[in-house]
Amino acid sequence: MVSVAPQYKKPESVLVVIFSRFDKKVLMLQRKDDSTFWQSVTGSLEEGELPLETAIREVYEETGILIDGQKISLIDCKHSVVFELFENMKKRYAPGVTHNLEHWFLLPLDKVPEIKISEHLAFCWLDLEEAILKTKSPNNAEAINIFVRNF
Repeated sequence: MVSVAPQYKKPESVLVVIFSRFDKKVLMLQRKDDSTFWQSVTGSLEEGELPLETAIREVYEETGILIDGQKISLIDCKHSVVFELFENMKKRYAPGVTHNLEHWFLLPLDKVPEIKISEHLAFCWLDLEEAILKTKSPNNAEAINIFVRNF
């Protein structure tokens, strides 16, 4: 049986802030659909998926970092926010959907791995303040400011 992707994204997603544990440099990814938009790893939950499963999948898909079986730990911040979708993103969701529920995670790394992007134009490692200023997403900036700064 062939699996068919749903027509619309589920309005529930994850945000995974990946950073170096020692110097707190944050991995930022440049979107393909808007080259001025830099962000941490994000992605919508698929049918039947839990936020933790989505976070693990999205980290691998967007960076090539395999969490399972490695000596790295994904941290659930136990924090979620509801935000209004950017206008250019609304077409990906069912008609009438205007907001998204986002679950926050951290991925602190002891050493910086090779990053293999496939869904983005570019990536960079930035100091905390630079990463906060670079992202267009207020949620992403807040997650970096609160959770990485206080890690």
